[in-house]
Amino acid sequence: MKQRIITLCYRKMIDANCSDEWSKNVFAATYQEFKMQAQFYNQQKKHTTYKQLIEEVQGANKLNFLVSAAIIEYLKELNDQVPDVVNNLGRSFLRFKNFQFEINKSDITNSASHVVAIYFMSQPLIWHDTVGDQMITSEKYDDNCEMIINQFRLSDNLGIYTLQTLEV
Repeated sequence: MKQRIITLCYRKMIDANCSDEWSKNVFAATYQEFKMQAQFYNQQKKHTTYKQLIEEVQGANKLNFLVSAAIIEYLKELNDQVPDVVNNLGRSFLRFKNFQFEINKSDITNSASHVVAIYFMSQPLIWHDTVGDQMITSEKYDDNCEMIINQFRLSDNLGIYTLQTLEV
């Protein structure tokens, strides 16, 4: 029998219009960190936007990595749970193993233009089936050798990241 192991990727976009407290904190922290880190790449004060820095200043592509340090404590608050993703019962179920941070756009003179994305890569899941628009997955067996199943819908910001097929 073949078993399909998948990891999912959820993209969380964060901008000035975010309403939840966690996103607001990440927005503020990443914007402040961007302004601080951008100073090194903008010593002549010729550039105001992230796009200008990336296009015109050698090494400015490191800003994604440098600014990502500002979110580490906020990620710890999530306790490895991917935010916003719930199963068909409305419960959080998806745990993340890795993340990737990306600045989409920003401007050191206008916080309203700051937009970042966090990509959450899930722990491996066993993909059992798809029924209609619902995926059925499990993470592992419990102590009684029963599978804990989660049924959920893929969305615009949630998709399959990796797929591995194993013989069992």
